[in-house]
Amino acid sequence: MNSDHPTDWPAYLLDRSLAMLAYIDADTRFRYASPAFLAWMGSDGASLVGRRADDALPAPIGALMADGIREVLASRPFFDQGMSNAAGRYAQATFTLDKDDTGQPIGVSIVLADISSRRLLEGRLRESERRFSLAFRHASIGMALVWPDGRWLQVNDALCGMLGYTENELLSTAFQDVTHPDDLAGDLALVDTLLTGDRPSYLLEKRYVHRDGHTVHGLLSASLVRDEHGEPLYFISQVQDITERKAFEDALFRERELAQVTLKSIGDAVITTDTNLVVTSLNPIAEAMTGWSSQEAVGRPMDEVFHLREPVSGLPLANPLRAAVERHTIVGLTTGAILIHRNGFESPIEDSAAPIHDHAGNVVGGVVVFHDVSETRALALKMAHLAHHDTLTGLPNRALLQSRMEYATTAATRRNQRAALLFVDIDHFKQINDSLGHAAGDALLQEVARRIRAAVRADDTVSRLGGDEFVVLLPVIDGPADASVVAEKVLAACSRAVSVDAAALAISFSIGISVYPEDAADAESLLRHADAAMYEAKMQGRNGYRFFNPSMNERNAARVRIEVELRKALARGELCLHYQPKVDVDLGAIVGAEALLRWQVDGVDVYTPEQFIPVAEDCGLIVPIGEWALREACRQAELWTRRYRPLSVSVNVSALQFQHTRFFEALSGIITDSGIHPTLLELELTERTVMEGGDHIARLLHRVKSLGVSLSLDDFGTGYCSLSYLKHFPIDTLKIDRAFIRDVAWDNDSAAIVSAIIAMGRGMNKQVLAEGVESGEQARFLRDAGCPQMQGFLFGKAISARQFEARIAAVDTGELRLLVG
Repeated sequence: MNSDHPTDWPAYLLDRSLAMLAYIDADTRFRYASPAFLAWMGSDGASLVGRRADDALPAPIGALMADGIREVLASRPFFDQGMSNAAGRYAQATFTLDKDDTGQPIGVSIVLADISSRRLLEGRLRESERRFSLAFRHASIGMALVWPDGRWLQVNDALCGMLGYTENELLSTAFQDVTHPDDLAGDLALVDTLLTGDRPSYLLEKRYVHRDGHTVHGLLSASLVRDEHGEPLYFISQVQDITERKAFEDALFRERELAQVTLKSIGDAVITTDTNLVVTSLNPIAEAMTGWSSQEAVGRPMDEVFHLREPVSGLPLANPLRAAVERHTIVGLTTGAILIHRNGFESPIEDSAAPIHDHAGNVVGGVVVFHDVSETRALALKMAHLAHHDTLTGLPNRALLQSRMEYATTAATRRNQRAALLFVDIDHFKQINDSLGHAAGDALLQEVARRIRAAVRADDTVSRLGGDEFVVLLPVIDGPADASVVAEKVLAACSRAVSVDAAALAISFSIGISVYPEDAADAESLLRHADAAMYEAKMQGRNGYRFFNPSMNERNAARVRIEVELRKALARGELCLHYQPKVDVDLGAIVGAEALLRWQVDGVDVYTPEQFIPVAEDCGLIVPIGEWALREACRQAELWTRRYRPLSVSVNVSALQFQHTRFFEALSGIITDSGIHPTLLELELTERTVMEGGDHIARLLHRVKSLGVSLSLDDFGTGYCSLSYLKHFPIDTLKIDRAFIRDVAWDNDSAAIVSAIIAMGRGMNKQVLAEGVESGEQARFLRDAGCPQMQGFLFGKAISARQFEARIAAVDTGELRLLVG
């Protein structure tokens, strides 16, 4: 053997080995340590060999090594969990007991394995598992690990909450147990595709059954985890609760279906477009009115399908939808617009165009809604005529007279001319009416109207203000003498007896005359002064005429007196309410009452409502008076409800009171204080109040309606004819004015108007009530036309609350049916 070679090969190889080896004797002293072992421990051989482990090695390694050596020497198993040195390296020790030939322990061999890399990987794995566990447990959507047979392996809180189970309850079941029966087959089929490897994952909308039985809609995402041999281990499932989304989708579907059905069934034509005004849809009415089918029109420019012309000139009109989309607002069609059908014929239309917005408020298209107003326009013309003419005599009424007076005074000023007004009143008309009856009185008024009209010039206006009061407007005169000539002719025309019901009635007139501009500066003063002059003529013996002079202004002074006394009357409690019954002839019952204001002392009128209410409105007292009336009517209605049965009460509200800043708050307080159920209160408003109030009144109407209070349009048909706007207001009841009811039993025009109003009201889901019903013939016509709710002298005049109570207690269905027949 070469002398350079080592003589102790095992020691030579151990010293040069990278293995970390050591040997401990039975006395726990080191007998050998390899260089790699010493390096890891940070020691040298001289300081280690011969010393005990717990003394020779740094803490806490020495204590750990000593524990392991003792355990092994005692023949007990010991597993080292690992230790770290000063350099931060980790190692795991393996202890092996060494025995002699007799089996006695003589030492322990130690092998250290550096596990730093493994420990780092294990730490990363633990951190990854911790993060997964946290993400799994606290995820906002349901998560689960599922065995291949469907049993739950692990579930998170979100899934438990979604299905209504505790974790332990859910782990004792399988996903099949909580799947909706109708969805189970489809779900299992997709599970099979994962198990067979046909797909790596799947996404499915399915239904689960909540613990309490209701359905939970979920969006399931499932994938399969396999082991190293490709065998299925478990499914990873994620479930998102989409119940609310499905509810929204179902609601949206129903709304779309409802919209489609509505668009196809409504009487209005509807065309929709995109933002470039390219047609996207037409409903059947629009197809009929334009001549374009939906299939043909969709995709075409709006202007190609929807042609508008000006009615007089025939010039094209701008498409209102363009302005609506550009300005982001609703735009009404030009009044009297003419739609040109594809085949050339024309239809007058009206209504509006509006932009369509998405949920973010962006314009995504437009819609135009329109309808043929040919019949409506004809009806409106009839209504306009009746609204401006007296139904009994056919003469212009106060509204038309006012317009013509204003025109005449303006023209007279511009031309430096004169105009005159004759206020004509039939002497002792009330006695004739009371003795011979209303029918005879009406016949007399018609004959008087004919004679006055025949006595004046064609350019003069003869108007009936009401009752037995007539006015003659002379738009052009040279002087007062011309007015005298006309007054003489009127007196002469009526000097002959009038035959009524085989009786020859001798009548006479009292006439007051005022001249513009000498006697008045405006139309209103001209009428008021002629009225004052007429009263002067009566005081002077009737059957004559008088010119106005300033001393006749006593009536103005009388208004001042009324105002002063009215303020005192309000404080003294002289105002009271009378109640006129409202009946339903089909039910044969009183269904409510209209509260009417009276000013009485000891049961006698101090002034009539016609005298003091205009004064109250002029001076502003109508606001506190109206609030008092509203409070008293609510109190009385609540009292009747408790004593007898629920009865609604209607209260007239003036425009001044309704527009007062505190009206809504006052109304709310009155309802609360009185205890009346809001549905038993009805506010009656005039057409002028509703139509001229603008956006403020529209908002106020909706606020009042939100309280549960009913709204009624009083004297319907006598003011405005903007029927297309009526649907925008929350009006519950239309009250047909007595002017239309009066002649309904014998006049075809009046009957047609009333029937049309009833049909229109019912078509708009509004109640219709006829006021001023005085005869059985009128009541029967209204009942047959579909208007069973009525009010008028036929069923009773306005009476005190005590008398009304007696009426409630006494009336039976037979009484009302007997009145109607």
